[in-house]
Amino acid sequence: MTLKTTFLCATAAFALGTGTAFADPALIFDLGGKFDKSFNESSFNGAERWAAETGGTYAQVELQSDAQRDQAIRRFADEGYNPIIMAGFSNATPLEAIAPEYPDTSFVIIDAEVDLPNVRSVMFDEHEGSYLVGIIAAMATQTDVVGFIGGMDIPLIRRFGCGYAQGVTDTNPDIEVIANFTGSTPTAWNDPVKGSELTLAQIAQGADVVYAAAGATGVGVLQTAADQGIYGIGVDSNQNYLHPGSVLTSMIKRVDNAVFAAMSEGPGLETGLHTMGIANDGVAPAFDEYNEDLITPEMHAAVDAAVAAIAAGEIEVHDYYTDQACPAIQF
Repeated sequence: MTLKTTFLCATAAFALGTGTAFADPALIFDLGGKFDKSFNESSFNGAERWAAETGGTYAQVELQSDAQRDQAIRRFADEGYNPIIMAGFSNATPLEAIAPEYPDTSFVIIDAEVDLPNVRSVMFDEHEGSYLVGIIAAMATQTDVVGFIGGMDIPLIRRFGCGYAQGVTDTNPDIEVIANFTGSTPTAWNDPVKGSELTLAQIAQGADVVYAAAGATGVGVLQTAADQGIYGIGVDSNQNYLHPGSVLTSMIKRVDNAVFAAMSEGPGLETGLHTMGIANDGVAPAFDEYNEDLITPEMHAAVDAAVAAIAAGEIEVHDYYTDQACPAIQF
């Protein structure tokens, strides 16, 4: 569906149902589509949960290119949607320019910080959640080689990889961590073929556990890991169900909770920086019926101990944002 078609459908639906769209929220998905089984889909799930629990309705659009970001934000603001929620750091630049023009509209951006009075910025402690799945990877590997495949090579994704590598090496310093990125442009989020190729390359180097933080590209990573008989680790959404018995765990990033909370608060929501981490159920490994045979009691105990130690300040997970460096791995 094109951007224009999505807007027309949403506007028509609201006109028929309520006569006005002024009190309804809107959600802008990032590139890769709302059914990417990862970041965007988590956003969608949060919106759908809000709609199911409240009976409310919301507008939505799936971007097809970076050039549409400005158009999407302005169109929703002009039509009176409030709040306007956008998934993805790439919306930060257009939002910084547009938000001041609509002071009575509340905006929410996920994965970026925009310091404006009518903007809520939702950030996640991805490095801490990645540290936890790194512990699990280190305890599961039989080859003492594990991999990380990121999407677009940006500080956010290096933050994932850095936390993961520290979790691995803190558990066993003899384990080698291999890291690759899919690309340097936004197309890196939606290239499962490239994800598969990188997974095969890491397997050839001995990796038997591969963590993907790459949006829809990660679907190719997990598929290839399953096909080759190694473990994959999912991200953002709980992806354990995609390949039961092969997806070791998923680093859940509760984007759904962020979207649900914003829609629940509605226009005039609290703005400023909101951080979601271990303490407020923002990030965590996924444990369910699809990986219960893979996760040992020792793994559970190690994760629980790490959660407590991070919360108490006894373990400091290095944040790539602080110095653009990663002691645990060279990217």
